[in-house]
Amino acid sequence: MKTMSATEASRSFASLLDEAERGGTIVVTRGGRRIATIGPATAGNGVAVAELLGSAKLDEDFAADALAARQLEAPTWPAD
Repeated sequence: MKTMSATEASRSFASLLDEAERGGTIVVTRGGRRIATIGPATAGNGVAVAELLGSAKLDEDFAADALAARQLEAPTWPAD
């Protein structure tokens, strides 16, 4: 894992992204404190999430509670 200052990351952002694209993880610091971690994005396309949601079995009480919550009146906020 590589560490660089925020200033250094700002000046060489393109190379930082190249490093992440190659699988590297970069910790960005400011004043010696870790403020961000930049690394490769996940390559998922949502299929696993869709399968999980499709296989979930909700009990009837939960479904009734969710329906009741949907039917509640939306709160009104005072005008500015």
